[in-house]
Amino acid sequence: MSDMTSDPAAPRSPGRPRSSRADEAIIEAVLDLLAEGSTVDTLAIEAIAARAGVGKEALLRDALATLKGPPPVPAGHSIRDDLVTLLGPVGSHEDPRATRIMPCLVPEIRRSPEQYRLYQEMLEPRRQLMRDVLRRGVARGELRADLDIELTMSLLTGPVLLQRLLRWHAALDDTDLPERVVDTVLAGIAVR
Repeated sequence: MSDMTSDPAAPRSPGRPRSSRADEAIIEAVLDLLAEGSTVDTLAIEAIAARAGVGKEALLRDALATLKGPPPVPAGHSIRDDLVTLLGPVGSHEDPRATRIMPCLVPEIRRSPEQYRLYQEMLEPRRQLMRDVLRRGVARGELRADLDIELTMSLLTGPVLLQRLLRWHAALDDTDLPERVVDTVLAGIAVR
């Protein structure tokens, strides 16, 4: 979460400035309520947000970003290794509440344009990292010049996400899944 008190020239949301301790408490409360089965619609987010001096959208986005954690940082040495690094956390969550929260959010994201927009905002920095790696591969001549970057990102993330969230194929071990998916996709998109 950004500290709203750090830039005096920046416009501030109504209400009192937030401390990092208040931010953490708010985020934890939101995640706990979602993990207990509350839906986004039944949370009293407006009251929490008003008291904290933030908007509902910012509160939910920050809570989910905290749950997801920071995106991995590719080393930049190898296209393959960078893609494996980026796929590693897909569908995995260190916080045990995530496995209960994420399924509750899918209907909200599908039903609400506002929630869909928030979801896209949260994912975009991660997608941009992958775009950058793929574009670097094209620029270096390692990947095909006609590569469809957006489709390739879906080809990479889709299988990992499907397996980790739904256990789609019970016999498939997902411990080395990112490496296997990257190697399989690279075989099709690499320059021959």
